[in-house]
Amino acid sequence: MVTRSSFATARRTELFDGLVELFLAEGFAHLTLDAIAARLQCSKSTLYTLAGSKEQLVTSATKHFFKRATEQVEAKVAAASSAERIAAYLTAVGEALTTASAQFMSDLDAFAPAREVYEQNTRIAARRVQELITDGVAQGDFRGVHATFAGDLVATMMVRIQQGRVREATGFDDASAYRELASILTAGINA
Repeated sequence: MVTRSSFATARRTELFDGLVELFLAEGFAHLTLDAIAARLQCSKSTLYTLAGSKEQLVTSATKHFFKRATEQVEAKVAAASSAERIAAYLTAVGEALTTASAQFMSDLDAFAPAREVYEQNTRIAARRVQELITDGVAQGDFRGVHATFAGDLVATMMVRIQQGRVREATGFDDASAYRELASILTAGINA
């Protein structure tokens, strides 16, 4: 039996999924609440049930994107062998970002609250890679690298990717940069 509460939760998730899809494809800076409501085929008052302003809506949608991406990334890590977990993790991060248009990334960088969500997720991801390295070293899958240093190296690159510096220096989009980072890192630490 579908309850009113479960329907509301499902509709809320559906709206956030639609917001994320729209923002990833087109960015968000140029969109008004009226335009967003029209694209999602809902009313502005429905959008206001999700957040009190466009800025809060963008921030909440960005959080929704990273929450969903984290779930997908961790599912890929769980399915990988211990020796393949770092490559699986970084590659999955890159895959999660493949749908992010250049306009979305530009808008994200220009809007401090959403940029902070990305930066926070970058820090979390760097700590997760460090954990995976530590586990891999302990299990003998990786040579005895200094996990904290390797994690810091990854964190530095992740921040450079997030800030668009890798794109400027290499032309790589974020997804490609993460795939290349996974390739170089795993080749350097394999036992």
